[in-house]
Order: sequence, then C-alpha cells, then structure tokens
Amino acid sequence: QVQLVESGGGLVQAGGSLRLSCAASGSIASLNAMGWYRQAPGKQRELVASITSSGSTNYADSVKGRFSISRDNAKKTVYLQMDSLKPEDTAVYCCNAAIRERSKAYGTDYWGKGTLVTVSL
Repeated sequence: QVQLVESGGGLVQAGGSLRLSCAASGSIASLNAMGWYRQAPGKQRELVASITSSGSTNYADSVKGRFSISRDNAKKTVYLQMDSLKPEDTAVYCCNAAIRERSKAYGTDYWGKGTLVTVSL
C-alpha cells in the first residue's frame, strides 16, 4: 500500500526557515508529479509548489522567491524549503503525488496527512 508521510513542520518566528519532507513508500512503479498544498483555518486548500518527475517547478505567486521545491527520486522524497516565513504562511501543509502502483495500469493521486506550520510574529 502506498503512503506519503510528511515531516518537518513546527513553530517558527517570522523571518525564519523550515524544511518540509515527504517520503513515498510502498509498491511504486512510477512516481510522477509531486507537490505541496496548504490549508489555513477558514480558507480553501491552495497549491504552494509542484515539481514534475523531470524537475520542472511551479510556485504560487505568494511564495515565489521564498520557497523552493526539490525532489530526490532515488529516495522517493520531495522537499519544500521555506525561507523568510510570514505569519500568513501558517497552515497545514500536505504532500501530493501522482503514483502508479506496480499492480495497476494507471496512476492515482495520493495525499499525506499533513504537517502543521505555525509562523509567529
């Protein structure tokens, strides 16, 4: 069974940095696009950043220049380096990945359970 497990969230002061990790495990035939989403209290979930299997990246305007997404295909892990954090970055951050299991002919979107990032003044 495929799982995505995030780590690295926590409490940080404004201006600080955090690095999130998301590791995929299970019977994986192919790991395609991966991304990070976030949902703040009372707000809709939004895409923060995504990265294709070949390394092309995409960022929300609100995080451009501050956040950086990367991946290690050998470790089946995606990272989100978050610098110059602001209180408005406070949210639950969830990992998403398009994965094809070895037993299936098609891919499916998988989600992690999320990790809380809190940025204080």
